[in-house]
Amino acid sequence: MMENHGFSQIIGNTADAPFINQLARHANVATNYFGVTHPSLPNYLSAISGSFQGIWDDCKAGSDVFCAPEEFIPGSGDGTAGDYLTDAQIASASGTSHLFSGANIVDQLEARGLSWRAYMQTMPAVGSQVEYWPVINGVTVKLYAQKHNPFMYFSDINYPGSRRLANIVPFDGFAADLRSGNVPNFVWISPDQCNDMHGISPSTAQLIHNPTCGYPNSGLDHGAIKLGDAFLKKTVPMIMNSRTWRTEPSSLVIVWDEDDYTGIAGCCGSPTGKNGVVLGGAHAPLIVVNSNGSGESTSGESTSGESTSGESTSVAANHYSLLATIEHLWHLPCLANACSIPESEQLGDLFGT
Repeated sequence: MMENHGFSQIIGNTADAPFINQLARHANVATNYFGVTHPSLPNYLSAISGSFQGIWDDCKAGSDVFCAPEEFIPGSGDGTAGDYLTDAQIASASGTSHLFSGANIVDQLEARGLSWRAYMQTMPAVGSQVEYWPVINGVTVKLYAQKHNPFMYFSDINYPGSRRLANIVPFDGFAADLRSGNVPNFVWISPDQCNDMHGISPSTAQLIHNPTCGYPNSGLDHGAIKLGDAFLKKTVPMIMNSRTWRTEPSSLVIVWDEDDYTGIAGCCGSPTGKNGVVLGGAHAPLIVVNSNGSGESTSGESTSGESTSGESTSVAANHYSLLATIEHLWHLPCLANACSIPESEQLGDLFGT
């Protein structure tokens, strides 16, 4: 899961994202994909539970954590600024505990006997409860961000003594797991905020000697895009050269949570506010690479030496659609808003089905 960029900011931006664009030319691409809503956390929750859980904030997990909406209200400071939420929505969101009792994809996978693991870059330890990490000279550097770890927000995953917390691990071990073949059926990867295109404050970026990761004063954050592209350039070939990729039918999804710059377009079950206005997460990229089909080569050449070309779909879709597709492929029951996505509006074509 990548962060906060629109389709046009990534696809076609060969100066900042050369690897992604090379990959997209030969992989499968959704051209009409949206975040469910704003800001980040509701999109992450949507991707694994089929629900944005009725919140519009990025607060930490906890049964005693309650937060007013950060988006769709006057003064929110971005493309969502406006008096869009109803009083009832604001009151409900503000009174919603940030440890959710609803079902999630972990419940579904385990019920079907399928394994899973979530890799969180720069998380300090397995199942860590910290909101941000690391702390350097008393300053919190927000590389790992709990808001990008949706698994911690569900009460049947995150509780004292939970065996499921052992499956939420630092990304440091991912390469070794690939080499050993110790790869579960379902893998989630959240890069840290220097590598997912989010960025951190300029002062903390300087503290870690990575000024490119700092927020720009204005305009498109070219540095953040370049860092994310470099992360994928290293990670995607590592996956595609692994024994698991070579021997098991596999798919790799690279998706952005939302377009945090340009408004509130949405589809497919996004919430609505006053007067029925759609409170979507705007137009975002989604790329699918399949081990037995298009996108298998990042060089533009197939194993036979012939040039390869991927598929695209213009069907309107979002994180609910992606979850519905995964559930359909694995014959899992549907979750919440994913149940309203018919097969004809899912993304099966991108997975070669």
